[in-house]
Amino acid sequence: MGCADRQRQNMHRHGLLGYMLCVVVLSLVEVVSATYGLNYENAAFVGVKPAVFDNKRTSSFEQKRLLSSRLYSTTTTATTMTSGQGFSPAVVVVKDEKEEESSLSSGQVKERLLDLLPRMRGEAEEFRQVESYVNLLEADYEPALTLDFFNLAMGGEWQLLFSTNLSGSVQKIRLRELIQRIDPKQLDGTITNIATWDLSEGEGGVFDVTGTFSVKCDYEIEQGSRMKVELKDHLLEPARGSKIPQDVQGLVGLLHRAMPTELFDPNDVNIDTTYLDADLKIVRLTGSRYEGIRNIFIRRNSVQINPTSNEAK
Repeated sequence: MGCADRQRQNMHRHGLLGYMLCVVVLSLVEVVSATYGLNYENAAFVGVKPAVFDNKRTSSFEQKRLLSSRLYSTTTTATTMTSGQGFSPAVVVVKDEKEEESSLSSGQVKERLLDLLPRMRGEAEEFRQVESYVNLLEADYEPALTLDFFNLAMGGEWQLLFSTNLSGSVQKIRLRELIQRIDPKQLDGTITNIATWDLSEGEGGVFDVTGTFSVKCDYEIEQGSRMKVELKDHLLEPARGSKIPQDVQGLVGLLHRAMPTELFDPNDVNIDTTYLDADLKIVRLTGSRYEGIRNIFIRRNSVQINPTSNEAK
């Protein structure tokens, strides 16, 4: 047998061996997937895409989110929803329902989310639905590609609709509105969180003291579009014609309990914008103090919210 024939025979033998090894590896993958219900392509809680100006750069924060979402995905008849970052405890979602939601356009998902949020009663199913809608919006979100466009979209006044960090109602005080005003200037800017409040100091439960409470902050943009926030000042202002509160320190304490703490004291908070369009903003907080808290805002006066829509259905 010549050298050429022996070489062809060796190549054929090595190629056959390589093919057999590939078949064995693929078979093992299929066995593990079937046994443990693993699916590394369909994540139960979709890894969100922080807004970046360089598509080639992936933050370490997103890499951790993608890793955790892949580890906990399943292919059983019911998909186990992880609690994600800042959402309610994990619950089970029927597969048919998930498939129906995934067929919705981003506009339809956004419409359903804005319809649900004002009518929430604090039930676990409502939090699961919010989580599902947020996942769908973030999965299709294409971040702003330039700093100028990001600043243009981010600037203005945003009304808080939802937070995973609300502690419930507080007696003697009510918050009529929570606004976040953002004034961008290229790579930095200011954020002011403004709470409009009513206070009842008498025995009759009459809310006869009213005003605003402003939390003033500076921010810098770093790591893509992440906003690093630094607290500057708190300002308490009674409304024109209102009584002056008798216990200012006590009022500040009530405001601290009534507001999401990340809006009352946002010092050293990092904000990742995970969805942003003309009138809806979804953010996720990172850092040691408020890791994983999620907030949903609408642009002030841009969307009409009806808390009683579909109430009788």
